[in-house]
Amino acid sequence: MAQFLEWSEEISVGVEEIDEQHKVLVKLINDLNDAMQERRSNEIVKEILNKLAEYTRIHFAVEESLMRILGYPGYEAHKAQHQELIYSVLDLAQKVEGGKSGISFELMHFLKSWLTKHIMESDKDYSDHFLKAGIQSKLKKRSWIFGLWE
Repeated sequence: MAQFLEWSEEISVGVEEIDEQHKVLVKLINDLNDAMQERRSNEIVKEILNKLAEYTRIHFAVEESLMRILGYPGYEAHKAQHQELIYSVLDLAQKVEGGKSGISFELMHFLKSWLTKHIMESDKDYSDHFLKAGIQSKLKKRSWIFGLWE
């Protein structure tokens, strides 16, 4: 069975740590889609959605920290985009938790479109700035573990 959202080099930003985190987001969206397709229980769907929301917050915090450290000029606008998605995902999680909504095909396509569009446009904008600052070589020498640089 084909994946709902495929990782490809086309959506790579060229920064190893960020690409690895994007791959996790792609996997979680695929897990959520699979759970919906397989008509898994609401508990399983909520668990995956909560993982997606939490990992998204962590990923955004990493990106935003790097933007601040490296003086990325588009930081405020990028952070606002992140906030919009976090609010959308949290709102959905509350609706699912309260039994007011299930995961719909529209939502899955929204997540897929938002992630690919965000990476292809906004994230690729900062990747040039990061790479010029030498971030790729720095990230290869250090690992991000439990929210701390090793």
